[in-house]
Amino acid sequence: MKVRNSIRSMKNKPGAQVVRRRGRLYVINKKEPRFKTRQG
Repeated sequence: MKVRNSIRSMKNKPGAQVVRRRGRLYVINKKEPRFKTRQG
């Protein structure tokens, strides 16, 4: 899967985790809950 630039910049933030759920790519952040992205 090609990763979008917005996701690449999100996963560099402190506390960010890249998670694959049901074929989708999510970035979730426990430290800053408003930083969330989804691809696919």
